[in-house]
Amino acid sequence: MAGAGLDLSVRVQRVAAPVREQVLEQLRHAIVEMRLQPAQRLVERELIEQTGVSRTTIREVLRELAAEGLVTTIPHKGTVVASPTLERAAELYEVRASLEGMAARQFAERATEAHLAKLRDALEAIEAAARTDVAGPPMLAAKKRFYDALFEGAANRTIQEIVEGLQARVTVLRRASLAQPGRGAGAVAEVRAIVEALEARDGERAAAACVHHVEQAARTVFAAINDDHEEPTR
Repeated sequence: MAGAGLDLSVRVQRVAAPVREQVLEQLRHAIVEMRLQPAQRLVERELIEQTGVSRTTIREVLRELAAEGLVTTIPHKGTVVASPTLERAAELYEVRASLEGMAARQFAERATEAHLAKLRDALEAIEAAARTDVAGPPMLAAKKRFYDALFEGAANRTIQEIVEGLQARVTVLRRASLAQPGRGAGAVAEVRAIVEALEARDGERAAAACVHHVEQAARTVFAAINDDHEEPTR
């Protein structure tokens, strides 16, 4: 998709935070929320017009997004929103499972009752979203609330930053997973198991539940993609 349809709503405010950080955050969110689609070109001139910042700033931001794996440069085409290969996505899911399991153990040890209340509230938001659109923005927002609460209770910002980066790289696959028949109910049950284990302060059970949740998401999306590839031509 060419840049003609860009509507990023990222014109920055020049007072609250460094301009470069504002643009980086807004473009990152546009990719994660899929307002910028996989393989969509990011044309410097159009980004400058959209944001009102300099070419130098745009290039710095694109370099940072490339380092995060959110965009890539293709010869003769330019910078595009990245689309992870299945092999790469499998690696990302594996690392994410390990880190989320670690966060669950730390949450069980460190979290306060207030953190547990936030986690329970996030679960209720996930349950509500699953009753309407299991793959839409409300579900993704509810899942973000859940992970924000998990990482806050674990008191480990390093894990949070790494996992958020991994999740951003597989946003398309995360939505594809949730959109599969029955996956929404399965995902809710898996998150509920995590919360119940953490409420019991059982770090090992919570960690296992986190790993299971990530593994089920990965299996679902990879199976769906394989089915698409194997479907006979009509």
